[in-house]
Amino acid sequence: MKNRTPATIPGILAIVFCLTSPALAQIQSISPLARTFTQVAISPDGSQVAWVEPSAGLGMQPGAGAAIYIQDLKSADVRPRIARRIPATRESTTISDDSIAWSPDGKRLAFLSDAESVGQSELYVANVDTGMANKLTSLKGFLADPQWSPDGKTLAILFTENAPRASGPLMAMTPELGVIESKIYEQRVTTVDAASGNVHQLSPHDMYVYEYNWAPDGESFAAIAVHGAGDPNWWVAQLYMLSASGEMKSIYKPHLQLAVPRWSPDGKNVAVIEGLMSDEGSTGGDIIVVSATGGEARNVTPGIAASPNGMFWTAPDKILFTENIDGDAGISTFDLSSRKVLKLWSEPEVITAGPWGADEISLTTDHQNSAVIRSSPQHPPEIWVGPIGQWKQLTHHNDQIHPEWGEMKSLHWMNDGMRIQGWLMYPRDYDPSQRYPMVVVAHGGPAAAARSQWPGPFFNTYALSARGYFVLEPNPRGSFGAGEKFTRGNVKDFGYGDFRDILAGVDEVVKTLPVDNNRVGITGWSYGGYMTMWAITQTHRFRAAVSGAGLSNWLSYYGENDIDEWMVPYFGATVYDDPKIYARSSPMDFIKNVKTPTLILVGERDGEVPEPQSREFWHALKTLGVETQFVVYAGEGHAIRQPDHRRDIMERMVAWFDRYLKAPAQ
Repeated sequence: MKNRTPATIPGILAIVFCLTSPALAQIQSISPLARTFTQVAISPDGSQVAWVEPSAGLGMQPGAGAAIYIQDLKSADVRPRIARRIPATRESTTISDDSIAWSPDGKRLAFLSDAESVGQSELYVANVDTGMANKLTSLKGFLADPQWSPDGKTLAILFTENAPRASGPLMAMTPELGVIESKIYEQRVTTVDAASGNVHQLSPHDMYVYEYNWAPDGESFAAIAVHGAGDPNWWVAQLYMLSASGEMKSIYKPHLQLAVPRWSPDGKNVAVIEGLMSDEGSTGGDIIVVSATGGEARNVTPGIAASPNGMFWTAPDKILFTENIDGDAGISTFDLSSRKVLKLWSEPEVITAGPWGADEISLTTDHQNSAVIRSSPQHPPEIWVGPIGQWKQLTHHNDQIHPEWGEMKSLHWMNDGMRIQGWLMYPRDYDPSQRYPMVVVAHGGPAAAARSQWPGPFFNTYALSARGYFVLEPNPRGSFGAGEKFTRGNVKDFGYGDFRDILAGVDEVVKTLPVDNNRVGITGWSYGGYMTMWAITQTHRFRAAVSGAGLSNWLSYYGENDIDEWMVPYFGATVYDDPKIYARSSPMDFIKNVKTPTLILVGERDGEVPEPQSREFWHALKTLGVETQFVVYAGEGHAIRQPDHRRDIMERMVAWFDRYLKAPAQ
């Protein structure tokens, strides 16, 4: 076994074969450093708005820091300079104050803060008028999602006692040594008295709760939960009623995955989003309504050509929902009586109000005003407030930040009788008389979608546009945005129909724009990393590839990853019951076809797509004499969080494509 060799920056484990690319130090970061927001919440009466703002450029890891600000909307002067910071104890760039929730009367703001111990959040409540914060809890473990009871006397949180890390498979896995046992850390609904701070773990100790919502009478909760460990079992969770006594009763066992439980205002029904979802937190599907006492569930949006991903009840018979619709962000309402959908707003951008980043809005109690974080490729994130679709810009943090990439356009093409949508970014300083290279970016998921948004700090492929590339981001079958039937279009078919959709998109661009068909590359992270590995085993069309956290062998992957339940809805069986269906889509079964130079990147402690998947592919390419480079990022999980690692990934990606795509093919 060879020793791992240190790379060019601390914290990276690199294994390099035949590396002759330009010095990485000469490649400059291309992305403008925009200030970001991770959450916004308008007060119940619409008089104030609060938001969470991470420390510039540091990301959201322990010690990175995040701050809460409140701004009065009643004043005629709503310039950002009068926003007030609400700290837990003191202002610091290393303290994380986040996860905000307004009290029903709008006089208090609950939030989580690690002010006393980095990485250990506690629940605080601040008096909005004075700005003074009171710490309510002294717990050990992971806290999340504070919610007020309807009467404002009690707070609920999700609490995972003694958890060694934040929940979720995106986080870096805890190293395992010695005798390996499955230690289960249950995430439980826990109530906290807002006056005394008394804590009561309410949901049973053997249940893991993913999401919850207070009943209108404050006497019970709707919860998406499961027996057993949290990371692997979200895909088999059910909808439960949780009583004040702590008893849990299942009222709906879904066919697919569930998210976003919401009570109707009369307390008679609960709505959820159900659909084929490959990742917890990446939500899309149909809206399902279930009686609070159980019984038959109703799909109230069958056949909708969009993917609802967030919702509110605005009346006992009306649901307002956000959606991904043909790659755009949208907001619509559904009337249960007339069964009609009314579109309120849609634009080629992304809106969010919560930490997951999905399309979300924050509404006032009367639903007449809202707050959102809006961004597009040409406009950095800012907070906007007002009636839905009539928002006015509140913050101006990024007025001096301008895109350093080209224009992005929505593109459509036909394949196998289906209309496929994607996004095409033009090179900066585009000249139609020139011919350009192009990089295809396959998105993760697969139940996700490429969106029209300002790029985040991780895996910023817009940087390629600034270097003179077209960038194609297709949304093939299996993506959100065109309805549940389309999202289920890749079931038992990974790498076939979806890959044909991608190739048809490449054909469309090459046919209509000055793209050199001999200088096309492909990249992606997670499922996009898998699609990159798959692509170069199926065709020699791509001259260079960069695979991030890619999946090379479905059979070995099944036993290596921490979330194996996600595969059964896609493959129809476990790998032990139907290994052939898994092998059919495994890049390793076609590995000897590869000739494409390939850069392979992965986090050392990735539990969602473990490092051995990348190693197996790299080992094969090295053995077969294909030019390759393998980089393992120390301590990282599936989501790369350290800024220096993110920067290194971008620089290596750009350098790899520059090396193989900038020169005309011989």
